[in-house]
Amino acid sequence: MSLKCGIVGLPNVGKSTLFNCLSNAKAQSANFPFCTIEPNVGTITVPDERLNELEKLVQPEKVVPTTIEIVDIAGLVKGAHKGEGLGNQFLANIREVDAIIHVLRCFDDPNVIHVDGRVDPVSDKDVIDMELQLKDLETIEKKIAGIERKAKTGDKSAAKVYETYTMVKDHLSSGNSVRSLIFDDSQIEFVDELQLITSKPVMYVCNVDESSVVNGNSYVDAVKENVKDESAEILILGAAIEADISELDSYDERIMFLEDLGLNEAGVSKLIKKAYSLLNLQTYFTAGVKEVRAWTINKGMTAPQAAGVIHTDFEKGFIRAEVIKYDDFVSYGSENAVKEAGKLMVQGKEYLPLDGDVMHFRFNV
Repeated sequence: MSLKCGIVGLPNVGKSTLFNCLSNAKAQSANFPFCTIEPNVGTITVPDERLNELEKLVQPEKVVPTTIEIVDIAGLVKGAHKGEGLGNQFLANIREVDAIIHVLRCFDDPNVIHVDGRVDPVSDKDVIDMELQLKDLETIEKKIAGIERKAKTGDKSAAKVYETYTMVKDHLSSGNSVRSLIFDDSQIEFVDELQLITSKPVMYVCNVDESSVVNGNSYVDAVKENVKDESAEILILGAAIEADISELDSYDERIMFLEDLGLNEAGVSKLIKKAYSLLNLQTYFTAGVKEVRAWTINKGMTAPQAAGVIHTDFEKGFIRAEVIKYDDFVSYGSENAVKEAGKLMVQGKEYLPLDGDVMHFRFNV
């Protein structure tokens, strides 16, 4: 599955620094607005300790982790929905992502210019929210104009769509994002077709200085209070610190650096895991001597659909899935030992794979 997260925020909040840490690509990190004009794209590995354990047990020829694509999108300013700044490019690029990582500046530093001359992460968030909401409002108003006449002639199907679109318009007009609206099953399809920007899941990354990386600060507290009613993730992270960590050569050096700061895991690792969760994804594994591999699927997929992620023929000709729970694989030490213990399960087409399942598929095409 090809998955894409977009990093957004006002100019100079730390987007490109964070992107560089995530992807080890080198986006230009200049201290002036719009230093990121073309979106920088990087493919990052999703950290998963289970893959390392399976590698130790199976000792395969190669290991293939699962990945997410990260896009560093150009800075946004007021009036972007009308094309101000790099607005048109920004809005076109953000439509293409599956989830939004919204970076907020939560640190004071007179040497780093703020586009509005002051540090106020809640205000910064509101600027971007408003621009995205206004763009979505443009979209929904055009859709309403196209279906209104049909709805008013007595077409029940069109009337249902019109009712849903009007509800979305009223919500956006009140300064709210679509993701905070609750739809019934019959409405979800209509809304999904619109591909509205503010319907995408979002994670707020509070970019802090070194002294605030463990417990946050007053800026972070203000952000938490502001987004408490949104179904959004919040992560505290120091982009400059992450940049320092990424420059260290050895794993042991990185661990010592983190421990000195009172941390047990790098912020970028937490971010990647949270992004994976934000997209409602989970992982299953295939494990053999040639390859141990992590596969990304949506939660709620059936076994045939999960098999189809490997190859469409697996889904078309699906017969059964042979499933080993990850904990059983590690506990018994090998696939054969699991079989001998009677812990290998044979599952049919209705089985819903769980996170961490180790699976083999039997199929016939």
